[in-house]
Amino acid sequence: MNEWIKILNKFLFQTQTNDLKYSTYPKEWSDLVLRISFGMGVPARIPWIAFITPEMKVSEGFYPVYLYYKESQTLILAYGISETMQYSKTWPEDIMSTHDTLTEHFGKKVARYGDSYVYKSYKIKFSENKIQYFDNDKKSLLSENIISSDLEEIVENYKKLLSIKSNSTPTSRHGVFYMEKQLEDFIIHNWNDTELGKKYKLIIKDGELLSQQYKTDIGFIDILVKDKETNSHVVIELKKNQTSDDTVGQVTRYMGWVKRKLNDKDVKGIIIAGAYDKKLEYALEYVENVNVFIYEVDFKLTEFKGII
Repeated sequence: MNEWIKILNKFLFQTQTNDLKYSTYPKEWSDLVLRISFGMGVPARIPWIAFITPEMKVSEGFYPVYLYYKESQTLILAYGISETMQYSKTWPEDIMSTHDTLTEHFGKKVARYGDSYVYKSYKIKFSENKIQYFDNDKKSLLSENIISSDLEEIVENYKKLLSIKSNSTPTSRHGVFYMEKQLEDFIIHNWNDTELGKKYKLIIKDGELLSQQYKTDIGFIDILVKDKETNSHVVIELKKNQTSDDTVGQVTRYMGWVKRKLNDKDVKGIIIAGAYDKKLEYALEYVENVNVFIYEVDFKLTEFKGII
C-alpha cells in the first residue's frame, strides 16, 4: 500500500468516528501545505483534506481538496473554491467550463462546497479493515495506484498553474508573508492551547466552524468568538500588514456591527499584533473594551547528536 493511500484510508476510517483530532497527519504533501478537518466540537457532515499554498487559507483561496460526503458515502476530489472569502485568482476558465460543480454533480443543492468543481468522484465501501474505491460513473473498482495518480495529476496541474517549484526555499520576505497569512489558521487550529482559548469559545454550528472569517455585510471579521462566562461576543482582528490606525478602525467598526446586528452591547475587541508600538498605544488611548495580544515566534535549531 503506497503512502498516500495509507493517509487517505486513515482519514476515511476516522470520519466514521467522533475523533476530531488531526495532529498525527502530515503538515505538508508534495510541496503544499496539508490542512485536514473532521469538524469543530462535533463531527462535520463533510470532512475534508485541502492542499494549499503558503499564501492561501482554506477560507480564502482555491486549491485541490478531498470532500467526503458521509450521507452518500461519496468522496470527491475537487477543484476547491473557498466559501468564505473570494481570492484574487481562481481556477482557469477551461477547468470551470468543462467540469460540473458539486451541485450539478449531485443534481441537488448540497450542504457545503456546491460551487467547487468535480475532478474525480469515488463511491466508498467500508469493510472491517479495508476500504474500496469505486468509480462513481462506471461503478468499477479502482486500484490504489489510480487513486494516488488522480491526486498527483490535480496537484501537479495546480502547482504549474501557480508556478510552484518543488522543494523551493522561500526567501525571508516570503517567510514573513507566510507567517502572517497562516497566523489566523494557526490560532484557530490550536485554539484550546492558547490564552484566548482559556477564556473564549469558538462559534460552532452543526459541526461547522463559523468563527473564522465571520461574514458581515461590511466585511469579514478575522475571528469572532464568545466569552465563556458572559456569552458576549469578542471581535478578534489580526494586525497583518496594516497600519495601527487601520487595525483599530477595523476592530471598532466590527464591534459596532456586532453591537447593532447581534444585539450585544457588551461586545469587546482584541487586536493580535507582532509588536506593541507607540502608534497603536495612542490609537487605543480613548478606545474602550479593546485589548492587545502580542504573538511570539519561537524558532530553534538543535544539533542532531546521532544515534548512540
